[in-house]
Amino acid sequence: MENTRKKIAAVALSGGVDSSVTALILQQKGYEVIGITGKMIKSTASEIICRNAQKVADKLGIKLHILDVSDKFQKKVIDYFENSYKTGQTPNPCIVCNQFIKWGEIFNYAINNLNADIFATGHYAQIKNDNGIYKLYPAKDEHKDQLYFLYRLGQKELSKTIFPLSEYDKEQVKQMAYDFDLPPKSSKESQDICFIQKPNTTKKYLTDKFGQISGDFIEISTGKKLGTHQGYYQYTIGQRKGIGIAAPYPLYVINIDAEKNIVYLGKKEDDLRKSLIIENLNFSYPTEKKDFDAMVKIRYNMQAKKAHIKIIEGKAEIEFYEPVNSITPGQAGVMYDMTDGHLIGGGQVCW
Repeated sequence: MENTRKKIAAVALSGGVDSSVTALILQQKGYEVIGITGKMIKSTASEIICRNAQKVADKLGIKLHILDVSDKFQKKVIDYFENSYKTGQTPNPCIVCNQFIKWGEIFNYAINNLNADIFATGHYAQIKNDNGIYKLYPAKDEHKDQLYFLYRLGQKELSKTIFPLSEYDKEQVKQMAYDFDLPPKSSKESQDICFIQKPNTTKKYLTDKFGQISGDFIEISTGKKLGTHQGYYQYTIGQRKGIGIAAPYPLYVINIDAEKNIVYLGKKEDDLRKSLIIENLNFSYPTEKKDFDAMVKIRYNMQAKKAHIKIIEGKAEIEFYEPVNSITPGQAGVMYDMTDGHLIGGGQVCW
């Protein structure tokens, strides 16, 4: 007898527009859709996310599983976030969350416990099967492209994942939410750091965590003291706003010495560099390349720049063809193919 079982698609459902439309699209394509919502923290905000996800599930007539991942989220994401700032680095919690929570706890639960055939999220990216090798490519909506946050995914995850929004731009997704009267149709974009809720800010969060620690602003070119601050962890390399020091030229954060609680300031040109090293490398697919050119991003909202890459002992030495600004330890350095823009891999920026 022919097997007529529908394929099961498990969707990471946040209650927002993107994940809701993802579930809708897969339902329309004939999948048996199941929602999974990760409860990241024990808070009122987290309860609201779960309730919003349930409204979407009820609207679509699908079952929702709420998975308490708060212990793992605390250890892998929040602790990492705080420790990075404590050591003078600038973290990228979304990348770590994707690795350990969305494609860790939630992905594993979907495949192993719910027997899902595929796992889907509302990310704007696309996966192509290239002769049995799964590669990540930019989505149709270049303004929402999220490859940068997905560089830690490997073949195990990519072979079981689909991104239905890859074919759409954000306005089309919003329109679909309106057309099908999905609960979050008029909701705003989600916050960058989900565990810091407005009106709280990253600066206030860190000040509450570490306290105010008076330190010096030093001009990097002269060693001259320019003023004082209340904690090095409140600043990130390349920052211009919020420094509060009067000078005859715009001041930028050039370097941070966490041990001495010194924030070094300078001119825009002091912030330019051509080389860096990325460590803790992860490649999206097996590659033998050790010496090659690629397009590289060292933060999400920059245009990728051409660079030469040398892979040496598990690290990548990156030499840009033109200087770039704000090379920031702790952020991700991500490499893209020169020809078609697919994601090669990435790692953590260090100097």
